[in-house]
Amino acid sequence: MPSLYAEIEINASRRRVWQALLHKEQWLYWNTYLYDCDPEQAFEQGQAISLSLRRNPGDEETEFQPIVTLLQPEVCLKWVSSIPGFVNEHVFQLQETGRDRTKYIHQENFSGLLTRVFFPFIRQDEQQGIRRMARELKRYAESPSSALSDSFSKW
Repeated sequence: MPSLYAEIEINASRRRVWQALLHKEQWLYWNTYLYDCDPEQAFEQGQAISLSLRRNPGDEETEFQPIVTLLQPEVCLKWVSSIPGFVNEHVFQLQETGRDRTKYIHQENFSGLLTRVFFPFIRQDEQQGIRRMARELKRYAESPSSALSDSFSKW
């Protein structure tokens, strides 16, 4: 199964990184890869959400409606989007690596008969996009001026 992978160490608590990732209405302040198409719609396991992505700056956005398959607070968020013959799973994991240090992992797994058709065309741009998102999340979560607050949490 083809997959893409990015990880980065972030000098912030797992809670702070989780808040940045979970509150998609705040993505517009830091995330140039994924975009929230419906800020009123929170992540809920089993529910579809409306998102779009931009693999490269300046590219057109690609809209998709994945279904959240796992929501484990401060640990893991997964969603799956699919069209006939092509399935794309995004996995976001947070691992505490020390006091106020978090390893952020973003993995995309591809499956289905059409993977051999689509994957060669999106592989490099998609890999750059998930790496860019990791760097942007790091900058945002580490910034003392970000809208995040360790005392605020929905969970």
